[in-house]
Amino acid sequence: MRVEERLKELGIELPAPIQPVASYVRWIQTGNLLFISGTGPGDETVRGKLGSTMSVDEGYVAAREVGLQILATAKDALGDLDRVNRVVKGLGMVNCTPDFADQPKVINGCSDLFIEVLGERGKHTRSAVGFVSLPFGIPVEIECTMEIL
Repeated sequence: MRVEERLKELGIELPAPIQPVASYVRWIQTGNLLFISGTGPGDETVRGKLGSTMSVDEGYVAAREVGLQILATAKDALGDLDRVNRVVKGLGMVNCTPDFADQPKVINGCSDLFIEVLGERGKHTRSAVGFVSLPFGIPVEIECTMEIL
């Protein structure tokens, strides 16, 4: 099944990709790899800090929204998400208190989305780490590397 058909089946509409807010580009392709810059959620997502003002469930939702942004960026870069051969690596950064230890549960929001949409091609390696702060108070930022056809 084509990725666009799968998105439609799941009732998922990709957002417009977020534009850079500093001196960088959203993505770079080199060879058969697509590198997607650290991406946050859209403006409508609640801002906050896990372990303080946000729950794990709210963080999971934010990470899923970041995953949608990453897929939207990949589609913008490639023209067709069927060109994604596999998601290789994700780096999930969670804005959290020093004692918060559920970063992997939060970043699952993005990982689960990739698997839901891309199937086996969405399974990936990843890191999920905590940060004392993220830009603009966003709860989650994720960067991603994909192998492309």
